[in-house]
Amino acid sequence: MSDSVPSVPSVQSVPSVQFDLDAYLRRIGWEGERRADAATLRGVHLAHMRALPFENLDALRREAPSLDPADLMAKLVHGRRGGYCYEHNTLFACALEALGFRVTLLTARVVVGADSIASRPRTHMALLVDIPGEPQPYLTDVGFGAIGALLEPVPLVADVEFAGGGRRHRLVHVPHDGPLEMWLLQAHDQVKDDWADQYAFTLEPFEKPDFEVINWHIGTNPRSPFTQSVYVQSVSAARHLLLHGRLLTETRADGTVTEREVTDEAEARRLLEEEFGIAVPEGMTLLTG
Repeated sequence: MSDSVPSVPSVQSVPSVQFDLDAYLRRIGWEGERRADAATLRGVHLAHMRALPFENLDALRREAPSLDPADLMAKLVHGRRGGYCYEHNTLFACALEALGFRVTLLTARVVVGADSIASRPRTHMALLVDIPGEPQPYLTDVGFGAIGALLEPVPLVADVEFAGGGRRHRLVHVPHDGPLEMWLLQAHDQVKDDWADQYAFTLEPFEKPDFEVINWHIGTNPRSPFTQSVYVQSVSAARHLLLHGRLLTETRADGTVTEREVTDEAEARRLLEEEFGIAVPEGMTLLTG
């Protein structure tokens, strides 16, 4: 297969009037340059990942969160909340477009723990970002709720290892029956010293209405994994912290993993408030099942 990248149209997903770039950059703590270049893209991407938590509290209440830019600003920027992939990457796309980048919305099949790529639906949102003067676009994703998530974007080039934010990733091509090349993101597992599949995607552009449908399905379907149990994560330079159901897992930068069960509702609420930086909605039960 060729490593050439076909041209894809830009997806202007949101009216900029609803997005406040200054407030967003203050929220993520970015004080660097505001230019459409690779250094800014990497820096803002990493700052977003470390400032804004991943969480499914709306879906846990069987509510599909709004993807309107004004609502995302109110929730993630001003409201001490996080979100899942559609929220994070829609907000990030607003920021990138305001900074002068060209953004295309993609869908992906999450294959962590899957037997095959085809066994999973396209329910993940990722971004393809063009940088003026750069020969290749970048895979960009601040909304993947897994320890194999990108902390910095990677150029869309096959079979090359990239390191960013303390993690290692690569993109490879995998065979499939469709007309477009299938790309697979892999993360290096330092414990097993092997590559772990994360998600697969093609370069077909998707539009805002597509994600409204996918978001409603993931946020309200009783069979969706995000409506079953609490799932929150935060990332820092020192650790990756995940609360999934009642299991709290801390993975240190050196690969050390510690786990413990959270059995008390009050403790779960305290963890979200203090460790994840999430203002839990009043009256909400976190430890279900």
